[in-house]
Amino acid sequence: MKVFIVINYARPDAVEGAHALDDWLSERGVETKWSHDKKLHPGVSEDPSDCDLVVSLGGDGTLLRAARIVGYSEIPIIGISYGHLGFLTSASPENLLETVGDALAGELHASRRATLEIESEFVRPDGTSHTERGFALNDFALSRSDSGDMVMFDVSVSGNHIDTLRGDGFVVASATGSTGYALAAGGPIVTPEFTGMVCVPVAPHTILARAFLTAPSDVVEISMSDQRPAPSRFFADGQSLHVHPDDQPVRATIRRGPGDVILLDHSARTFYGSVSRVFYGRVGK
Repeated sequence: MKVFIVINYARPDAVEGAHALDDWLSERGVETKWSHDKKLHPGVSEDPSDCDLVVSLGGDGTLLRAARIVGYSEIPIIGISYGHLGFLTSASPENLLETVGDALAGELHASRRATLEIESEFVRPDGTSHTERGFALNDFALSRSDSGDMVMFDVSVSGNHIDTLRGDGFVVASATGSTGYALAAGGPIVTPEFTGMVCVPVAPHTILARAFLTAPSDVVEISMSDQRPAPSRFFADGQSLHVHPDDQPVRATIRRGPGDVILLDHSARTFYGSVSRVFYGRVGK
């Protein structure tokens, strides 16, 4: 048995909790691997493929990082909340050892979360192009750049052209990501059991554009318009997909990922209970 520990190194309490967990696991003959400090070693790759469990100690951002590390491998993840609201994380630091012990004993509920697979095309300043692949648990986002100019783009779903839009951008989210950027842009809150995608225009320059949902098998394509070129950016779970900052996006294709992210919890707190707690004024109640 081996456990991969992902930590928010900026939080001393999370680092302290990780050391306590490491000692507790070692006493029980369980091996551990630690994630690196991303700020000190931003380019170091991490491989949890030989691990049976991932424990995230931080906030929702740390859990998203753990999901990126795991990718489509479906290694189960536990999120221990050292953040603020902790919508994705499932347990408090006070229950850290008990929760991990229950996970190792197979006594936790497993929630399967649909992911996104992203293929994005960019053009370099010299006119050559390249394609990048990306993973997301929450969302893909097209955003205007620092210049502040609105962007113009076409949206299609499974070969059907939806519209040519102008605005601040566009979000394609999973059900999990529906409570993140997509919600802030006016999209709906969607139960994790939904396995399609949530598509939300961001500040569109029209009153007609609305959020819509896709089927699980649909493919969303966003193509930048050459009628009104403006600098723009592509993001996956808030991380830039650009290899070089001068690269300009041309097209993105988003579909359901080939594997899910598996989140473990005691299932005492329901999705709708979390929605009430976080989004309807019942924080701390």
